[in-house]
Amino acid sequence: MNFKNLLAAMAVLFMLCGCGYRVGFLGHPQIRSLGVAPVSNETLSYNAAGVLRSLLCERIMNDGTYKLLSESKADCIIYAKILKMEFRERSWSSSDNHNAGEYFPDYYRVTATVEYSVIIPGRVRPLIGPARVTGSAMFDHIIDLEHARNVGAKSALWEATKKIIDQCTEAW
Repeated sequence: MNFKNLLAAMAVLFMLCGCGYRVGFLGHPQIRSLGVAPVSNETLSYNAAGVLRSLLCERIMNDGTYKLLSESKADCIIYAKILKMEFRERSWSSSDNHNAGEYFPDYYRVTATVEYSVIIPGRVRPLIGPARVTGSAMFDHIIDLEHARNVGAKSALWEATKKIIDQCTEAW
């Protein structure tokens, strides 16, 4: 009798654990591929449009929900525009090499604002958007401030691309 109770309890556990729920494809059922159009840049940040486009392509490939195809073959195309790159000082300190009482920035924060839309070729109305996302990152200037600004801008755009691809995947 003890063996039959154990067998019945195991059968109930197997039925509860194997209920058939699966985590899988989260995207729109009719869309299997995305393309990325050339990005426009309305800021003075050097090469930000090319960086954003390459990061969007990288995010699509890393996410795995959609295939990355050329604009002519993709089911949907992402159009993006960099609206603002804002750089601010976040941390200040004094240095022994400078006059007493003078403070200089140690860390900076960059915030990138990107507007995007997802359009099915041949349709006038966008599938998603236009929508805005922001990404931000902290950076310091070890030796070359301009190089540090470019690395910080790339990190902020990387964060913005995560939000864009997440919204493309889970917008349905």
